[in-house]
Amino acid sequence: MSPATATRDAVRVPVAKPAPGRRSRRQAGWTPWLYLAPALAVLGALLVYPIYQLGLISFLEYTQAQVSGGEPTSFQGLGNYSALFSDSEFWSVLLATVVFAAACVLSTLAVGCALAVLLTRVRALPRLALMLAALGAWATPAITGSTVWMFLFDPDFGPVDRVLGLGDHSWTYGRYSAFLLVLLEVVWCSFPFVMVTVYAGIRAIPGEVLEAAALDGASQWRIWRSVMVPMLRPILTVVTIQSVIWDFKVFTQIYVMTNGGGIAGQNLVLNVYAYQKAFASSQYSLGSAIGVVMLLILLAATLVYLRVLRGRGEEEL
Repeated sequence: MSPATATRDAVRVPVAKPAPGRRSRRQAGWTPWLYLAPALAVLGALLVYPIYQLGLISFLEYTQAQVSGGEPTSFQGLGNYSALFSDSEFWSVLLATVVFAAACVLSTLAVGCALAVLLTRVRALPRLALMLAALGAWATPAITGSTVWMFLFDPDFGPVDRVLGLGDHSWTYGRYSAFLLVLLEVVWCSFPFVMVTVYAGIRAIPGEVLEAAALDGASQWRIWRSVMVPMLRPILTVVTIQSVIWDFKVFTQIYVMTNGGGIAGQNLVLNVYAYQKAFASSQYSLGSAIGVVMLLILLAATLVYLRVLRGRGEEEL
């Protein structure tokens, strides 16, 4: 070996190689997305394309004439939304939907929280029976539960009118009694989620805290209001937002129990209203516009829900 070659080899600077930790972290960053890829592909096929079509139709003139090919489809821009927002019926239905959803949410939370507290006060066997009954109500399909409730409150054969001595009273004839009947069914099939979730949260509260409050002379209501509710606030926020999302888009119970929205549409909510506009009146573009409005409202509620979940996760960390 010549002296020049030896000198060049001696002063050669080694090439820096990437650190093993950096490469492993980079690979680990992609690993969750690889596991989620099949689910994301299915969700993209089942959600993204229908939402795109929903938004597209809401900007077109798309009625039965366009579906049958009798007339060409034309772009309307915001015309469908302008017609929708200028319709007084839409605003009355929206108000009814908000009020009905709020009543359902408050009633579901009240029943679910009360039964969750009750679960902590009863013995093992009654607790198991109540849990199984609640989970049975939760697992019942909406159309099945609605049909059963219609039979229970039937004016001719239902046992409720006979027990209450109401004769042949029709619960679905009046607007408010029909909404009340649907509300009872919605609460019946929704409270188990609140009950189980809140019960799990109560069980996580240290027993020393509740015992100290009881020793200080606090009543059960004061313990719930001043001790449990502050500690359960993240859980209560999550179940509240989840219930808002569910109850705002109620369709099956209203459609089945009020025969498509009640007499002269007195029990319409947005989901049933969109269905009637799209399929009963063949105004598919207007029904799509209602669907987009509902989507935006529920998207806002979902973003709040995700933010609450993220804040709860940061608090736990």
